[in-house]
Amino acid sequence: MRKVAIIGAGITGLAAAFELKTRGIECVVFEASERVGGCISTIREEGFLVERGPNSILDTHPNIGKLIARLGLEGNKLPAKPEANNRFIVRDGQPIALPTSPPALISSKAFSAKAKLRLLKEPFIKSKSNEQESLADFVLRRLGREFLDYAINPFVSGVYAGRPEELSVARAFPKLYELEQDYGSLIKGAIKGAKERKKRAETASKDARMFTFDDGMEVLPNQLAEKLGAAVRRNTPVAGLTQMKDGAWDLNGEFFSDVVLALPTHAQTKLATPFDLGVFDEIYYPPVASVSLGFGVNDFRHQLNGFGMLIPEVENRFSLGALFPSSIFEGRAPGGMALLTVFVGGARAPERALMNEEEIVANVLKDLRELLGLDAEPDYRNITIWPKAIPQYVVGYENQLNHMKKIETEFAGVHFAGHYRDGISVSNSIVSGLDVAERIAEEINTTTQRTPGTAS
Repeated sequence: MRKVAIIGAGITGLAAAFELKTRGIECVVFEASERVGGCISTIREEGFLVERGPNSILDTHPNIGKLIARLGLEGNKLPAKPEANNRFIVRDGQPIALPTSPPALISSKAFSAKAKLRLLKEPFIKSKSNEQESLADFVLRRLGREFLDYAINPFVSGVYAGRPEELSVARAFPKLYELEQDYGSLIKGAIKGAKERKKRAETASKDARMFTFDDGMEVLPNQLAEKLGAAVRRNTPVAGLTQMKDGAWDLNGEFFSDVVLALPTHAQTKLATPFDLGVFDEIYYPPVASVSLGFGVNDFRHQLNGFGMLIPEVENRFSLGALFPSSIFEGRAPGGMALLTVFVGGARAPERALMNEEEIVANVLKDLRELLGLDAEPDYRNITIWPKAIPQYVVGYENQLNHMKKIETEFAGVHFAGHYRDGISVSNSIVSGLDVAERIAEEINTTTQRTPGTAS
């Protein structure tokens, strides 16, 4: 009989456990803290619904929708408002709407005529990337400096809280890398790749439907935990894992055929294991401050009619960017109020995320006054500091990925899953959990079963 231990009750671990349970495979989820969901954390205060972590999910994979249906949460899904399709980029101190189509690009003020003409050259660039190329070098080679500074740099800050000079194009943005490898051009690949994605029933991130839940992102992990019941053990840390002579794994005196490591790598290095996890110390998680502020809707000159604004590094501002949650989803602020969430720090300026709260808020308000025409003090505020926020898939990250594969090969029953391996988004993390559960289930059907041992 197979019995699976999952360490970490974040969204990856919970998704994996639910899939295993659905397939009739016994599992236990060990969670060191009182709560489930990991970085997914929703709070309600003074009429505001605040996401301290991820704000939404992109429906990029068919298994995400299937999971939500199996959980009975289809009626709880909350789609993004139409205006969430509007995105703003700061240029010369002004938020400018990003173009959403080729015709819009031609008339857009977000990029100069020179940069637009530079795009015409892209399909004819014959050089190709290698696995050691940074995202910055990739974009410079194919699209030019202006698109790096005013498109990719702020986008990377918004997604990874990272810097394109350090991130690996092959690991951090594999689909971008594959477009060049497969089609020799990003433009050609975007056109031809759309047909292939349709065949696989996948959706490109830019076209994926964005949603959350009526009571916030925590609805998903909480429902998973409820369905799993006693299989989720809160306040139950694991100090380490030991392999027995028969191949079974001993965790807290209990025996398992398989172990899924679904917690951040900086937490994994604290475990006592028969395999070396020291290489994970090299994975950088920069600190990020999430600053949620409530104002009157008329306190801004800007209409806040979009998803948010990103701030390029060349603009020399304190903040990385801001989301407009009450413009993205219903029910995020009381009537007549607006909720903004501003991000500070990241790999661009990690020290800023660790400043005291009053300094952070003062600098954020300065940015909002100058960029959005704010003319008031906040009526509400909530600040969350994530000392280790998002793993950076830097150049050379294949060393860590290869080390995971090596451990999985040499230590039967050990599996790695989560945002440090299969992509950092909530969607990636969900699919990572479902996939590892499927792999375990397939092993049961194709290999000789290993029976958990007993202590001797």
